[in-house]
Amino acid sequence: MRLSDFDYELPEERIAQSPIEPRDAAQLLVDRGSEGPAHRHVRDLADILQPGDLLVVNDTKVLPARLRLHRQSGGAVEVLLLESQDPERRRWEALVRPARKVRVGEVLLGPDGRDEVSIIGRSESGDTMIIELLGGASSGDDILDRLAVIGEVPLPPYITARLSDPNRYQTVYARLPGSAAAPTAGLHLTSDLLDRLSQIGVGLARVELVVGLDTFRPVSVDDPRQHTMHSERYRVPEATLEACRNARRVVAVGTTSVRALESALTFGENEGRTRLFIHRGYEWKIVDLMLTNFHLPRTTLLLMIDAFVGSRWRSLYESALEGDYRFLSFGDAMLLDRRAGS
Repeated sequence: MRLSDFDYELPEERIAQSPIEPRDAAQLLVDRGSEGPAHRHVRDLADILQPGDLLVVNDTKVLPARLRLHRQSGGAVEVLLLESQDPERRRWEALVRPARKVRVGEVLLGPDGRDEVSIIGRSESGDTMIIELLGGASSGDDILDRLAVIGEVPLPPYITARLSDPNRYQTVYARLPGSAAAPTAGLHLTSDLLDRLSQIGVGLARVELVVGLDTFRPVSVDDPRQHTMHSERYRVPEATLEACRNARRVVAVGTTSVRALESALTFGENEGRTRLFIHRGYEWKIVDLMLTNFHLPRTTLLLMIDAFVGSRWRSLYESALEGDYRFLSFGDAMLLDRRAGS
């Protein structure tokens, strides 16, 4: 296995810069194995899925986790909050840029000159820092309220257009604040579509996986199996696992839902931290279908797709590129069936 096995040419103009309206108007490439893909829309899921299927969603909520701060000397510093380290949500693992210029013990200031962030030290991995949020501490303000004032939605770096409505980078069912990025496959689902799916007998279950550093870190080793996954916190309620056992088919919405479900079954623990790296040769435990966006080349996400449907991911991506499908976070979607090629 080589990293070049997971490369493809993605023209810049195919990277979606804004979400489509309405959400479920996104195109949907339906995997049918040797029959070739069908070209539908996400709103057609009520015609594609069947009674007894179970839709599993990641209900994590994106925080306004990008903080644009400055040093007392005036230099700009960006802090991207990755994961809370304490129940009060004051201590965080974070990406700090430019990291080489920021000193341990230094206090960073917000736009209004208030003390906002204290640099505590480097994390064990050395890739990130541990910081403490100071804003609102003396007044007793809730830290999430303070983040709403000084933070912004952390869109991926390949999206350069400004998002007019921050809620468009949240799923309609998001409820547990904690992530640095959205589980983007779920951005296509609407409350109306979920209601229609329920009416035909498609169930809905929830998991939580806090989207963290690996969303921002590319694979850099020639043999991708040597890539070290950053651990992420997950939780799979026992009711969700029971619903999966009783389902006709388990349809995971997004790669984060996949990781949560497969981690619970692989490790035998309903919650904890996972470094599960799904690549070619992985023995699937519970997921039958996957609703997912089109991913960047040379990423762990694309390795997961390869593990799920094998080498036919290339023909699916080629079909999407030959058509007018939009790629990445605000792009269109695929519905993959890991048994379609059997």
